[in-house]
Amino acid sequence: MKSVYSTGEAAAICKVSQQTIIRCFDAGKLQGFRVPGSRFRRIPRESLIKFMKENDIPLDLLDSGRRKVLVVDDDPEIVELMVDVLERDGRFDVRTAGSGYDAGVMTQEFQPDIIILDYMLPDVNGNVVCKTIRQNPAFEHMKIIIVSGVVNPDEVSQLIEAGADEFLQKPFSIDELVSKMTSLLAL
Repeated sequence: MKSVYSTGEAAAICKVSQQTIIRCFDAGKLQGFRVPGSRFRRIPRESLIKFMKENDIPLDLLDSGRRKVLVVDDDPEIVELMVDVLERDGRFDVRTAGSGYDAGVMTQEFQPDIIILDYMLPDVNGNVVCKTIRQNPAFEHMKIIIVSGVVNPDEVSQLIEAGADEFLQKPFSIDELVSKMTSLLAL
C-alpha cells in the first residue's frame, strides 16, 4: 500500500485535475511536502484521506489497492493473454488500447500507473507515444514498458531515451513481464 502520492496520482484517485490538487496543496487545503531541490509536491496517505473525507470524495479508488495498467497493442491475441493473466493476478485494474491515438485517450481518462506499450502500432511507433507521455507533467508517475520484436540495440537505447522505463523482447514470458511490472511499481 502506497504511503506517499504525487499530485498526478492524487488527482487520479480524487478524479480531479492535477491543477486542482496543486491549487489545494498550495492553498494549504491539502497537506504535504515538496521534494527538496525540485518543484514536485508529495502528499502523505493520511493527508490525502483527510482531504478526501473533508471534500466528500469517495475513498474507493484509494482503498482498492489495485494498480492501473494500460495494455497498448494491436494484436488481439496478445492483448487477450495479457489482460487474462493480469486480471487473474488480482493486483491490477486493466484497460486496453489498439492504437497510439486510443492510447493517448485512455492515458488521459484512465491515468494508468503503468503502460505496456507495443513498439509498432498501426498509427504511430512507441517513441512518439513515450515522448508524448513524458512531456506531460501530469503523467510523471507513469511507468512504461515497451514490448517489441525489435532487436537492434540502438533502437532499444532510443526507446529508453524517449522515456521507456523497461524494454521486453518479443516473445517474452508473461512471468518476466509481471516481474518487471512489480519491480517498477514497487509491489
